[in-house]
Amino acid sequence: MNSTNRRDFLKHTGLTAAAVTMAARCAKLTCAESKDTSANERPVVAVIGTGGMGMAHVRQLAANRGVRLAYVCDVDERRSHDAAKTAEAAGAAPAVEKDLRRVLDDKSVDAVWIATPDHWHAPATILACQAGKHVYVEKPCSHNLREGRLMIEAARRNQRVVQVGTQSRSTDHVRQAIERLRSGAIGDVLVAKAWNSQRRSTIGHAQPSEPPPQQLDYDLWLGPAPFVPYQANLLPGIWRWWHAFGTGDMGNDGVHDIDIARWGLGVETHPGRIAALGGKSFFDDDQQFPDTQYVVFEYGAAAAGRAKQLIFEQRIWSPYVQEGHENGNAFYGTEGVLILGKQSGWQLFGPKNKLVEEGRGSPDLPAHHRDFLDCIRAGGAPHAEIEINHLSSSLCHLGNIATRVGRVLRFDPATEQVLDDDDAQRLLRRDYRDAHWAAPRGA
Repeated sequence: MNSTNRRDFLKHTGLTAAAVTMAARCAKLTCAESKDTSANERPVVAVIGTGGMGMAHVRQLAANRGVRLAYVCDVDERRSHDAAKTAEAAGAAPAVEKDLRRVLDDKSVDAVWIATPDHWHAPATILACQAGKHVYVEKPCSHNLREGRLMIEAARRNQRVVQVGTQSRSTDHVRQAIERLRSGAIGDVLVAKAWNSQRRSTIGHAQPSEPPPQQLDYDLWLGPAPFVPYQANLLPGIWRWWHAFGTGDMGNDGVHDIDIARWGLGVETHPGRIAALGGKSFFDDDQQFPDTQYVVFEYGAAAAGRAKQLIFEQRIWSPYVQEGHENGNAFYGTEGVLILGKQSGWQLFGPKNKLVEEGRGSPDLPAHHRDFLDCIRAGGAPHAEIEINHLSSSLCHLGNIATRVGRVLRFDPATEQVLDDDDAQRLLRRDYRDAHWAAPRGA
């Protein structure tokens, strides 16, 4: 795709003016991604959080001769040392750190990948921007809606590139499908649906009766979140089902398809109304988030040209695919429908359900890395720039809040405030430990 076509495509797929302004100010690194690049020219990078997705980033970066992986960092020493061994097997030689502050203090580090639990995404990103680092942060970009706004402000204030790990934004077959929607292939898209239908496992019941594992710095893992005692069904990975640390499966897997739904629907603001029903229909365990959820986001005509809806369905106890996809999207237009699965491909149907066109593909993590690094080197806004993902992650937060309070929410997109509902309004933010060094200012 040549540069002119790329600019046109980005314009029509939701790149905001603010993102363009930010990108134009970004520091540029002049180096090429090739095996002949000298060590002094390569961006120096680090991975903070070396669990499941963090290890995927370690493998990609250790094998990428266009960067130098200088650090792997995790509060669990066993995980960080395993990550270092994986990197060494690919030819890298990263140092091992437990405290992200040691990584951010190193002025030679140009960019960090943040793959921590959700409650660390915003604090770590803001600290990294303040330290002059560009940031690739995993989804959802924030633990709560207010944090997302603070992340945008930190990126702008420090003129840093911030990419969020919704790699579908850089995946060819997904971008092809969005291009078809933008070209009017199914008419005016008025409704977009995202679904998350899969069989999760129970986390059981436990009491805070065990000391943390010896290799884990639990206090550092908690970070600025209020203290809760350790228990067996909190770590690893299980944190995502607890209000204090995660965002449920809507913010875990759901955010990928919600982001695609918003992208295809063509809405570049928050919704004005949110209605939700849901709860625990299947699991009898300590999970605090719904296993069954149905959320409707309404965008008024003033925001979307015509009134539009975005729908999210979740059944994390159901091992049956919907429309051929475990997690997927449907776009309903005035002249047809497009069914999309980020894992496999898309089908475009015209009137009378006639199959008009289809495409195939799978998620492309290396392409998302390249997009981020290209923006650091040459300027430009990444495909999943922080302001873009803030709008999508906020849908997860608002959907979870509406489900939790059991009421229709009215939301002011301009001020990012819930109207006339103090209980819901309080959930736009979180409490932090008093005077903790990582608590974001203004939160």
